[in-house]
Amino acid sequence: MTRSIRLLLAGLTALVLTACGAASQPSEPGVEPMVTPTVETMPEPTSMTDDGMMDEAMPEPTSATDDGMMDEATPEPTSTSGTGQGMDEPASTGMSAGMDGGTMGEQPAWQSVALTDARSGASFTLGDFAGRTVFVEPMATWCSKCREQMHIIRDVRAQLDPDEVVFIGLSVETNISAAELARYVDEQGFDWMFAVMSPELLQELAGVFGRTIANPPSTPHFVIRPDGSVSELTTGIKPAEALLAELGAAREGTMP
Repeated sequence: MTRSIRLLLAGLTALVLTACGAASQPSEPGVEPMVTPTVETMPEPTSMTDDGMMDEAMPEPTSATDDGMMDEATPEPTSTSGTGQGMDEPASTGMSAGMDGGTMGEQPAWQSVALTDARSGASFTLGDFAGRTVFVEPMATWCSKCREQMHIIRDVRAQLDPDEVVFIGLSVETNISAAELARYVDEQGFDWMFAVMSPELLQELAGVFGRTIANPPSTPHFVIRPDGSVSELTTGIKPAEALLAELGAAREGTMP
């Protein structure tokens, strides 16, 4: 190797050693190395108020009252009866005296229709008992509710003066005979007056009191007052105390 080549290699070696030594020297104390900060991208606001503040989007209310308060939807109520009456009992017809075309003190035509006592065969009308209270119970021989009500009537009748209060059962079964009706009431021990209505009389009474009068299981009844005026049609099985109070009010003229 020539002398010039050795000198060149020696120079390169010295240059390399100088560079390595400078890289290994520590930095001056108290001097922080420079760090290039990263820049985070901020999301853009969806909206901005006039004063430059962020305005977050609020969900829209479904409804609001006039004063700006939230108004929650109220579920619709289910239907209710509100009548307070049993489902198997129709309401009273609300018919009062005079609905048949007559006036107070004037006997309506249906009170003059001839009836036949099922036991005795004697003829009578509902208007024959002026001055007395007449309890009229439409019924049927096949109706168990009628039978239940009439057993109560039997007990009520025993507590009243027959010269003041008259009980009459009218069969809505217009196609049965008087003998059939008499046999039925004798078997049950119902010892007051019973008669079979004619189709014409039943139709007349339905015109005055409503069709409920021809529905025996509703246990309809009405009262003819001593002055000949007529009460409303009442339905539903009544206990003895209620019937006694009803008849007492009829005699005193306070029954509706």
